[in-house]
Amino acid sequence: MSYCVNCGVELQADARTCPLCNTVVINPNEFGKRKEGSSPFPSEKGQVETVKRKDIGILLTAILAATGVICGVLNALSFQGALWSLAVGGVCIVLWVILIPVVIFKRQPVYVSLLLDGVAVAAYLYMLTYLVGSSGWFFGLGLPITVLVTVIAELFTVCVRKLPYAFLVGCLDFFTAAGLLCMGIEIMIDRYLGKEIALGWSAVVLTVCGILDIAFITMLSRSRLRHAIYKRLHLK
Repeated sequence: MSYCVNCGVELQADARTCPLCNTVVINPNEFGKRKEGSSPFPSEKGQVETVKRKDIGILLTAILAATGVICGVLNALSFQGALWSLAVGGVCIVLWVILIPVVIFKRQPVYVSLLLDGVAVAAYLYMLTYLVGSSGWFFGLGLPITVLVTVIAELFTVCVRKLPYAFLVGCLDFFTAAGLLCMGIEIMIDRYLGKEIALGWSAVVLTVCGILDIAFITMLSRSRLRHAIYKRLHLK
């Protein structure tokens, strides 16, 4: 007893084609007699429908919302020692703000996305003030560092998008931004702790970034050197 390889209907012993879908019936013992490259099986392949971005966004929203709500209920009913659910809920909010524009609003300007990410992180840090019972660290250190990171990320994005794209230019922008970020963070920490503002560990980072920036500027200014590096790194 045999069955159609395409639709599964039962075939008669002398059938040459499927009576339902007209697929050619081939005896497996005859494979060696067939011409090379031919196949008795259907040539059409089934395709799975593409998942829409909106559906993915709804799924992520449901997962993050359920996580935040369930943790809040557990915190209120069972684990009442501290407001730990604020930390979990804040993470869910930050992840939602970061992921949803990427998944759904793909055309949203990157500058707006970075600004919203900074606002979400600042809101999360502020929620943690209720968990630790103090807000001095937020206004004195957390918020300024968040603003600094957001501003530098915006400036770095402007340089990458507005300047002619090249690997060496991107490296120059990256190490410049990294050096300025580390310097700004150390200054803010010293200011928050009431210490005299003086560069310590950030001076080491600035030195390394400065050396690398000088190297990249030199490579960019010398066309033969620049082309030689691109060829060896297989870059355009």
